[in-house]
Amino acid sequence: MATIPSHHYLRLPHPINQKTQHSLSLKPHSTHITTFQTMRAISRTNDEASVSSRVEPESYELTTAEHIRRRDSDAKESKSLRDTWRKIQGEDNWAGLLDPMDPVLRSELIRYGEMAQACYDAFDFDPFSRYCGSCRFTRRHLFESLGIIDSGYEVARYLYATSNINLPNFFSKSRWSKVWSKNANWMGYVAVSDDEEASRPRLGRRDIAIAWRGTVTRLEWIADLKDFLKPVSGNGIRCPDPAVKVESGFLDLYTDKDTSCKFSKFSAREQILTEVKRLVERYGDEEGEDLSITVTGHSLGGALAVLSAYDVAEMGLNRTRKGKVIPVTAFTYGGPRVGNIRFKERIEGLGVKVLRVVNEHDVVAKSPGLFLNESAPHALMKLAGGLPWCYCHVGEKLPLDHQNSPFLKPTVDLSTAHNLEALLHLLDGYHGKGQRFVLSSGRDPALVNKASDFLKDHFMVPPYWRQDANKGMVKNTDGRWIQPDRIRAEDHHAPDIHLLLTQLHHPS
Repeated sequence: MATIPSHHYLRLPHPINQKTQHSLSLKPHSTHITTFQTMRAISRTNDEASVSSRVEPESYELTTAEHIRRRDSDAKESKSLRDTWRKIQGEDNWAGLLDPMDPVLRSELIRYGEMAQACYDAFDFDPFSRYCGSCRFTRRHLFESLGIIDSGYEVARYLYATSNINLPNFFSKSRWSKVWSKNANWMGYVAVSDDEEASRPRLGRRDIAIAWRGTVTRLEWIADLKDFLKPVSGNGIRCPDPAVKVESGFLDLYTDKDTSCKFSKFSAREQILTEVKRLVERYGDEEGEDLSITVTGHSLGGALAVLSAYDVAEMGLNRTRKGKVIPVTAFTYGGPRVGNIRFKERIEGLGVKVLRVVNEHDVVAKSPGLFLNESAPHALMKLAGGLPWCYCHVGEKLPLDHQNSPFLKPTVDLSTAHNLEALLHLLDGYHGKGQRFVLSSGRDPALVNKASDFLKDHFMVPPYWRQDANKGMVKNTDGRWIQPDRIRAEDHHAPDIHLLLTQLHHPS
């Protein structure tokens, strides 16, 4: 049985409360550092072993670590998210917030990263399951099923994409003939913050959040990319500049559909735009209330986050009927380059803010465009700007280095360097360039090994420890082991989706 280590020996300044919820909760953090309460369907015992009882004493001197945490706590108390959310969403391109690391921004980056991580934790990757490629939980109980209590968000709709495009190493398909869908994969969700007292005052606004699924360990999808740019206008996106181009595989995944499949008979793009339009019309002009649109994703999901954030702004969906402009922000984690320099100029001209969290050793964040990219001399980029393989990152970059963490193996493995849980761990310990690595919130380092082998061995956390009991098999009333039926996968395309699409294509 895999055990989940506690933080009793992390040399934290206060005792750990073992009954707290997942850090995605919007309840204000107490002055005591809390740990992650696991409520997911994994095998575990009641006993808890310490991750870091063996951390070298000189690495975690009590007074220094306590000083850093106390400094962060004082900084968070001096300003609240409610008062600074526009800056946290990138109003000033995060000037002065990245170095040293602003503790409120760090907390929000971890929270939105956990929204992206939820897409992995809820996804059925098992090729021996007839539900492979779907979400394991219903929309209304997604966060609760993952142990994310009091998230402050309600899932408005699930997102699906057709798997009939040339990215075979990205999509998951069952090996059985009788499956939930032969041509669709679950891609994420759209959620909106609720009216609860705990969430609205803390956020300072209502937030529409879009979370995209990426890839956990398999990086072969990078090789699947055609590494070929094509105009976004060629796939139906309303862009006045034909020179604005993005990688063709990302664009196809975002815009393609399969009319014979009830889940992907509308493209992922159509699903997102119609839901954002509905939510903006419902909440955008509420008196005394601000609204934000935040898109998050890891890996290929990071590319889709940037593309969909751009599309929302390009379609003008971030403007209410009364003309109020809604800020659109993309927080990406280990995301690749998406488009060319004209795409960068266009998305930034539309006011979309992008913050990219990357591990400096992650090859995905350096792809595609390994040779012709934003690092090349400006004169060369200008000459090569029209080439179909000349890429440019967008937005601001927050570079992290796993070799600075005393918890992680220093070796560079392509899949572990790309791991999202590792990035969230690095965020928790990052305080600025040249500053020592000290966990700020006490987020459990054992989460890093949930789907990887990245923690140092002397912490004795088993690799790949997260797994469903008996691989989802249960014993029926006849004493036979079977795969149980699940609640039917939800397509829930709104009855008025055709009307909303008509309004999008022919705005009044």
